[in-house]
Amino acid sequence: MFTGLVEEIGTLRGITRSGEAMVLHITASIIMDDLKIGDSVSVNGVCLTATSIDSQSFAVDVMPETYRNSNLKDLQMGSKVNLERAMIANGRFGGHIVQGHVDGIGTIHHVTKNQNAVVYEITPASSNILKFIIPKGSITLDGISLTVIHTSGNTFQVSIIPHTLAQTVLHHKRAGDTVNIECDVLGKYVDHLLHYKSSGQQDESEHAGINMESLARNGFV
Repeated sequence: MFTGLVEEIGTLRGITRSGEAMVLHITASIIMDDLKIGDSVSVNGVCLTATSIDSQSFAVDVMPETYRNSNLKDLQMGSKVNLERAMIANGRFGGHIVQGHVDGIGTIHHVTKNQNAVVYEITPASSNILKFIIPKGSITLDGISLTVIHTSGNTFQVSIIPHTLAQTVLHHKRAGDTVNIECDVLGKYVDHLLHYKSSGQQDESEHAGINMESLARNGFV
């Protein structure tokens, strides 16, 4: 689990590709202090496992499922990536609950300056995730915990303060570039529970009217 507060920007120093599988070698400094083999690291918002470590870099495997559903496949030698170690139990929870499980890719539609902030307008590749994106709600873009300020049609907007912009890879991104999107996990669980039907369970719409059986089934008698 992560908080969406990026610790540092790493640099991709090596890529090994095999079909839809990859091994990424990333140079870093801050997170290397206590990083161990087997530790989880958020790389542009994707939870990956450190498989090898030296004094200045670490390696992670990218499996086909992650390859297909994130923008890690677009990385090139020298690409910058947001890095965050898994949160520790005694640390401050400054962002929101971030799993590192990307829901999809979004494309930056517009970048506009608003006094001391920069507003990014994003279009998700899949409209299915738009139901989880609400004004004032939390969202993760390339591993950064942000607040949605506006939604309209098939787009949404986030506003970035100068510090966040300077300390993350958003500083290098322009209109047409992509970001990994992870929606708020709480909203996803609520949606799942509201629409879940176990096998053999009838839809509530099939039970028309109120009777003793429906009252008892819903705990009224």
